[in-house]
Amino acid sequence: MKLSAVIAVALVWSCLPATAQQGGDALFTQRCAQCHDGGNANVRAPSRAALQSKSFDEVLGAITTGPMASFAQGLSNDERAAIASLVTGKAVSHAATETAGQCAQSETGFPQPIDGPRWNGWGADLNNSRFQPAAMAGLAPDQVPRLRLKWAFGFPNTSVAFAQPTVIGGLLFVGGGDRKVHALDAKTGCTRWLFPTDAAVRAAISFATLDNGQPVIFFGDVLANVYAVNATSGTLIWKSRVDDHMAARITGAPVFYSGAVYVGVSSIEEATGSRPTYQCCTFRGSVVALKADSGAQIWKTYTIAEAPHPTRTNAIGTQLFGPAGASVWSAPTIDVARKALYVATSNSYADPATDTSDAILAFDLATGRMLWHQQATPKDSFVVACFGTDQSNCPQDRGPDHDFGQSPILVSLRSRQRMLVIGQKSGVVHALDPDHEGKILWQTRIGQGGPLGGTEWGSAADQDRIYVANSDVRFLRDGSRRLNSSEGGGLFGLDLATGKIAMQVAPVACGDRPQCSPALSAAVTLIPGVVFSGGVSGFLRAYATDDARLLWEIDTAHDYTTVNGVAARGGAMDGPGPVVVDGMLYVNSGYAQWSGLPGNVLLAFEVGNP
Repeated sequence: MKLSAVIAVALVWSCLPATAQQGGDALFTQRCAQCHDGGNANVRAPSRAALQSKSFDEVLGAITTGPMASFAQGLSNDERAAIASLVTGKAVSHAATETAGQCAQSETGFPQPIDGPRWNGWGADLNNSRFQPAAMAGLAPDQVPRLRLKWAFGFPNTSVAFAQPTVIGGLLFVGGGDRKVHALDAKTGCTRWLFPTDAAVRAAISFATLDNGQPVIFFGDVLANVYAVNATSGTLIWKSRVDDHMAARITGAPVFYSGAVYVGVSSIEEATGSRPTYQCCTFRGSVVALKADSGAQIWKTYTIAEAPHPTRTNAIGTQLFGPAGASVWSAPTIDVARKALYVATSNSYADPATDTSDAILAFDLATGRMLWHQQATPKDSFVVACFGTDQSNCPQDRGPDHDFGQSPILVSLRSRQRMLVIGQKSGVVHALDPDHEGKILWQTRIGQGGPLGGTEWGSAADQDRIYVANSDVRFLRDGSRRLNSSEGGGLFGLDLATGKIAMQVAPVACGDRPQCSPALSAAVTLIPGVVFSGGVSGFLRAYATDDARLLWEIDTAHDYTTVNGVAARGGAMDGPGPVVVDGMLYVNSGYAQWSGLPGNVLLAFEVGNP
């Protein structure tokens, strides 16, 4: 929603009579309370306390055109505004002007062509290794302890900083909950241009230079739109909606390879399908290949071959459907040697469970034909209703919600053996053989697992080890949905050849720090000799890979003066991991979901003087 439209709705709300304003309470009870007021701490929706940390604009956008729009179907603008005001306790906020923090005229030139040190997309390479070689990192282990904050950038009107930046040749591209993509100068943080999007951009951005020499960035939003935007001017080249399901979204970075863009499609039907009046569930995950120059579809393959069909009726007579689910939350992995693409999938949403959920799937790059699949957790059917008081839409054969939230990593060991390695929310790390139809090579448990991990967003690997952060986030058992400050966490380095734990960092306790957990849920990042891991506590830490000693730590959970004039604060670190390029480290801080500390800042660090 444009700011003018938000203000208009807010003005209408401010003029509503008291009787109309009081309707927000009843509307919330009817439409929202089942998830957001649930006493069970495992409900995967923000609590009322977490919603209060959000801005009016953020909540209004979510229930108007964002991920919660289906819950607000049939409501007027006044009624949506009433809910937003009720849960946030705020009226419309006023963002900083879009000219704040603009680069000076002397800084607006772009390199031609755009090239140089880079972290491109989610995993830094087609293998999704999240390993940055020394030549690109420009940061040695002995320099890490001298990292100091250089600049901070604030995302307006949001309580999460969930979009990992991409850095190419001195330019930084990042999306966010403010429904804009920002192009910044990587060294100073000043703004080169910004591009408005239809919805929040949670995924990382991928850069490519097309055959015609045009520099392009590709990204997706939470309405399942894929965009191609000129990297130097910020002008739209094309936009393509890749799935028409109302719950569809894109949460993993699109991947460019050989003239095509490959993107996985996920959804929030796991949440929206929890209402007993909803005909759950009809969404199937998919992978889509688009022509990079035009956005035209080359192929689309569903992760579940069978289309949903009527199954049974729930307790109030609502028709239910299945099979459904197997969303693709993360970026695809490209196997150039085998001309194949790999993705990891989520749980099923409905009965009957499918054998392609909680699985690694392989597709032919040219045709989209599924080559093989290897399932990690059978019969994992789950929707958020399974944690609520009204479980009408919970599958009868309920599973543990142990889907994959991260990309498979394609590695080549020093022995030249190839593997796909990946951590799962079950707390198990898997190694598969991509050359023998995903044959299981080893499996190692590093955590207890749970709906929020086990291991969640992303691991990192070189030729010797995979580094995996453990979440195991837990909540107090008093119904308050407050984080347990003493359970969860730990960082592990596993030997790729054997799967044995070769390095381990113990969980770091929170003490009396509020809204804190030792859980390490954010993606980890690896450079030669150093592994970086951000925590739900708000701390970012760097450890030596040889002996697990702590090299550096910083508490990101405080206020910042920003280059763009937006009031900003750091908080819990979840979702994206650090990006290391050309002697600098970039990381997001702030994640109000799951009772974590809210925040809205992108931080840039450089090596200071000894």
